[in-house]
Amino acid sequence: MSFFYIPFIVLGLLIFIASFFIVKQQTAAIIERFGKFHSIRQSGLKLKIPLVDRVAGRLSLKIQQLDVIVETKTLDDVFVRLKVSVQYRVLSQKVYDAFYKLDYPHEQITSYVFDVVRAEVPKMKLDDVFVKKDDIALAVKAELNDAMLDYGFDIIKTLVTDIDPDAQVKAAMNRINAAEREKTAAQYEGDAQRILIVEKAKAEAESKRLQGQGIADQRREIARGLEESVEVLNRVGINSQEASALIVVTQHYDTLQSLGEETNSNLILLPNAPQAGSNMLNDMVASFTASNQIGEAMKNAKKKGGDTTK
Repeated sequence: MSFFYIPFIVLGLLIFIASFFIVKQQTAAIIERFGKFHSIRQSGLKLKIPLVDRVAGRLSLKIQQLDVIVETKTLDDVFVRLKVSVQYRVLSQKVYDAFYKLDYPHEQITSYVFDVVRAEVPKMKLDDVFVKKDDIALAVKAELNDAMLDYGFDIIKTLVTDIDPDAQVKAAMNRINAAEREKTAAQYEGDAQRILIVEKAKAEAESKRLQGQGIADQRREIARGLEESVEVLNRVGINSQEASALIVVTQHYDTLQSLGEETNSNLILLPNAPQAGSNMLNDMVASFTASNQIGEAMKNAKKKGGDTTK
């Protein structure tokens, strides 16, 4: 007789075990009794009536993300693909609405994202789409919050994570960017060359000024030296003309000596005869005398012309 009760004992044990079920953390279980909603069970070990109650479904209360790819056209007739990431969760106090009012939440959210993006992006130019992507995300979030809250879904955040224009448009944008950078580089190079030219001109001007100052100082010292030489020669009884002739001849031979020291020099000094220095001095004296006579004649002519006018 004991074997007769074994199937009933096993069946009772199975029914007892089936009365218990586990709900994971951040999950809600929907219990139906005879096909009708009965209750919502939160995480932990739960009890139900076997063969009467059943777990109709489970909803995650964690934050979830749905990525939606939308292709649309901008105001300047450029086709662009936008990736919109929607972060959402089921409200714990509205699990019933989320489970029974909406069959396919992903499709519903996707439809609203398409509707908002295709309404906002055609109002903007391509450059504005990149700049105002946060405005697009806010518009999507506002629309989804109004629509999905009645179904028990809370929209946490929406993000425009990618903007992908047509390949030809991207290539054109890259060429424009490269051209702008080349233009800027050319401007900087032109400024640098202009600065170099100006600085070089300033350096040359300063060099010429210093060179002229050096030549002037040199000539001044030469004149002072000649003056002192003439004074010394005068003290020993040599008149100015003889002193000048002696100095010219001395400088002439000094010049010949300096030229002879340069082995690779191709310079030829003409005339280079011994009397060349004396002839040069006589020519200079004659030139000075003639110049003085012409100056005196011009002064006398002006004086006579003034007397006649009176």
